Amino acid sequence: MSTINPVFLITPTTQRYEWGKIGNSSKVAQLAISAVPGFVLDGSTPYAELWMGTHVKSPSGVTDSNKTLRTVLAEHPELLGDVPSVFDTTDGNLPFLFKVLSIGKALSIQTHPDKKTAEKLHAEQPKVYTDPNHKPELALALTPFRGLCGFMPIPDIKTYLTDVPEFKSLIPENVVCQFEGASENEEKAALKELFSCIMTADVENVKKQLSSLVERYQRGGETRAEQGIKDLVLTLNSQFPGDVGIFCSFVLNCVDMQPGEAIFLGAGEPHAYVAGDIIECMANSDNVIRAGLTPKPKDIPNLVSGLTYKTTKVDEHIIKPEPFLLCKYTTIYDPPIPDFTVLEVDIPQNDVSAHDGLNGPSIAIVTAGSGSIGWMDGDDPVQLLAGSVIFIGANTEVSFRSKDQGMTVYRAFVAVSL
Repeated sequence: MSTINPVFLITPTTQRYEWGKIGNSSKVAQLAISAVPGFVLDGSTPYAELWMGTHVKSPSGVTDSNKTLRTVLAEHPELLGDVPSVFDTTDGNLPFLFKVLSIGKALSIQTHPDKKTAEKLHAEQPKVYTDPNHKPELALALTPFRGLCGFMPIPDIKTYLTDVPEFKSLIPENVVCQFEGASENEEKAALKELFSCIMTADVENVKKQLSSLVERYQRGGETRAEQGIKDLVLTLNSQFPGDVGIFCSFVLNCVDMQPGEAIFLGAGEPHAYVAGDIIECMANSDNVIRAGLTPKPKDIPNLVSGLTYKTTKVDEHIIKPEPFLLCKYTTIYDPPIPDFTVLEVDIPQNDVSAHDGLNGPSIAIVTAGSGSIGWMDGDDPVQLLAGSVIFIGANTEVSFRSKDQGMTVYRAFVAVSL
C-alpha cells in the first residue's frame, strides 16, 4: 500500500520570457501569487508561463516538501497507475506537461518535431533541443486569444499572392508560377518551395517590402482580402519591425478564440501565439523549432524540412468541448492523440463536481474562485484558492467543492480508456 496521500498540492514554476504579459496583467503572475511560496510580484517583469509537471528543465515541487514531483512519483509508481507503455514514465516522468501562458507579445513562428525528429535533433543539438520527445499541444483560451495556426487553404494563399504585391515580390517568379499551377498531388511540394523562399528571402528586401506594406496599410490602401489581416500585420510589425515572420500572416490561418474555445496542433504544424491567456497542455517536451518573430536562435532548415504542409481551414484545428461522462459541471477537450486530455470544471457557488477515478495520473489547477478537493478515505479535504495546483493519483475518486464565488478548475490527465 502507498504511504502517501493520492491527492496533494504541488508547486509550479514560472518562466519570465520577454513575450509575457507585464506584472499583474499576467494571468501567470496572478496565479503564481497563491501557487508559488515566496513569490513576489514585480510590476515591471513579464510573466510568460506557469509550468506544472516533471519536465527536467523546470520540474514542479511537492508543496511543504523538499522533493520534486518527479522524485515522489519515482518513489510511488502506483500513483501513475496503468499508464500505457508507449509513454516514458521512467523515474517518475509524466507523459504530459501542463501550463498557463500569458502572451503580451507574439511568440515565434514555430513548429514542434515528431518523435523521430525530436530524437535526432536532441542527439545532434542537446543544448537547443533538450529532450527526445515530440510535442503535440492543446491551447485553451482563458481570455480573448489570437494566434496563427497551420497553413491556410491553397486558394487563400493564391488570393494573397494576387492582392499583396509586397508578399509576392519575396518569391521568385518561377516558384510562384509552379505554386499557382500545381495539381492537387503537387500542392504540398509547391507549398514547401514557396514557404522556403519566403523564410530565406533576402533580409534587406524583406525590410523594404514590409516598409512598403505597412505604409500602404497605414494610408488605408488595403484590398478587401487584406482587411481581415491588416491589424495583425501592423501589430506584428510594431513588435518585430522588418521580420520575415510577419509575412507568415499570408500563408497561416489567423484564429481568434473566446474563453472556453480551444485548438490542437500536431507535430509539424506551423503556428504562433500572438496575444491572450491560455491553458496549454502538451506532451512532456520543450522542443521548439523557430523561424521568425523571435530574438532567439532560428533553425529555418529544420523547420522547413519538418512541416507537414497540410492545408486546412482553421476550423480543422478546433477542439470542441463535450460533456464528460456523468460528471456535473465538467466538459472534456479530447485531442486526437493518447498523450493527454483536458477537463474544464466550472462549478457554481457552494456546489460539487464528483469525478470517478481515472486510471492514469492528473494535475489540476484552480484558475478562479475557491473551494476544496476531497477523496475516498481521505482525511480533511485540501483547501483550494485561485492558483492552487493539485496532483491526483491514478484510480482516485475526487470531489471538487466550491465556495461562495464558485470555482473553475482545469485538469490534465492521461488514461488508457474512459
